[in-house]
Amino acid sequence: MLLSFAEAKALAVDVLHSHGMPRDHAATVADHLVDAAGAGHAFAGLPRVMALVEHLKDHPAGNPITVQDRGPSSAMIDGAGNNGYVTSIIGIDKAVELARATGVGVVGIKDTWFSGRLAYYVERAARQGFVAFHTASTQARVAPAGGIDRIFGTNPVAFAFPCDPDPLVIDFGTGMTTWGNVLLRRKLGQELDPESAVDRDGNPTLDPSAALEGAFLPWGGHRGYGLALVVQVLAMMAGGKMVAEEVTDSGFFFLVLDPALLGSATAFRENVTALVQHIEDSRPAPGTDRVRVHGRGSLAKRAKAQAAGMIEVDQAVFDTLVALRGGPKGN
Repeated sequence: MLLSFAEAKALAVDVLHSHGMPRDHAATVADHLVDAAGAGHAFAGLPRVMALVEHLKDHPAGNPITVQDRGPSSAMIDGAGNNGYVTSIIGIDKAVELARATGVGVVGIKDTWFSGRLAYYVERAARQGFVAFHTASTQARVAPAGGIDRIFGTNPVAFAFPCDPDPLVIDFGTGMTTWGNVLLRRKLGQELDPESAVDRDGNPTLDPSAALEGAFLPWGGHRGYGLALVVQVLAMMAGGKMVAEEVTDSGFFFLVLDPALLGSATAFRENVTALVQHIEDSRPAPGTDRVRVHGRGSLAKRAKAQAAGMIEVDQAVFDTLVALRGGPKGN
């Protein structure tokens, strides 16, 4: 079914606020979720409200978020148990502030949970002319290559660079699937993709419920495993736990750079734009219509959704959210 941007945001805000999230935090989360849905990432859109509500049952809104400067180019943020969609906006904006002043901004966030699409945050910096790198450890659900125990989160990585007409954004998880995607497939009665998860005994499974009891597999075998390890180490530097047994054990790391540190920021932007165009103009492989650049598909879908003023929401997801709208007593 189709919902207007305003309807979708209002629904998300009402559900989250009625289950204990401060209304201003809920509005920040809803902006992110509606943007994700418009960009074609259904599992990162309104279905995430259900997971957030589930977490809020046992984890009410936290104490005030605090930001502590550690030096002219660095800061630590204590999320105080607050939601990562909110703390990450504070984090990327702080990193941009530091980079604007010194050329470099490094920010860590601890004691926070769930942050959605990392692309959302790095794009925010790149639209202001900065290079941005962001990693986030998540609750342990991914086994190392060759193992079956959950040690890593899906540990996404994102980069963004100034480019015209829109930033170049690269965002990917280091697991074969994501927690949100598995929950959505279970809700919709869909199987997982092959070779994405194992059950609790290490046997390959397509069953989302079995995967949630077992482990997801690393993307790209030992390569994704290596990247997941890097994210885990950066998370520890940012105050996260060695293994994130609880969702609030996560650590978020932000690095923002001013391209002018090494030369002309204008020339850099022009060169990135030229590179993207060169890639898109290159010859496609047989059976492929064109060569695509990371993030461009999401941008096109977002532009189309914004022009229509509507996003698509699964009927089952919509019905569940309507039932949740009245708060815990509405379940």
